[in-house]
Amino acid sequence: QVQLVESGGGLVQAGGSLRLSCAASGRTFSNYGMAWFRQAPGKEREFVAAITWSGSDTFYADSVKGRFTISRDNARNTVYLQMSSLKPEDTAVYSCAVRRSRYGVPAQVPNDYAYWGQGTQVTVSS
Repeated sequence: QVQLVESGGGLVQAGGSLRLSCAASGRTFSNYGMAWFRQAPGKEREFVAAITWSGSDTFYADSVKGRFTISRDNARNTVYLQMSSLKPEDTAVYSCAVRRSRYGVPAQVPNDYAYWGQGTQVTVSS
């Protein structure tokens, strides 16, 4: 079974930091781009960050640029999201995803991704 399991979420105060991880099992995704999305209550799923299979290129939503960093460790089949200077508006369920295709650059839309984790809750208090 293919599984993506996120971890590292929790409750933090504004200005704090968290590091999310997404561990894949069942197959290797070393040749696929990966991304993080988030969804807050009552809102649509929102793109956060993406990384190419090699890790050579990264992409960020304007709302998190300069605060969040996406990285990956292909040897561990894991992608990370380092979040700093957290704001209350960052509160959401964060999910990792794997692209449908090996080719091209990761798109910033959910339908470009084939596999999803269940998500981890991040809550930022003011």
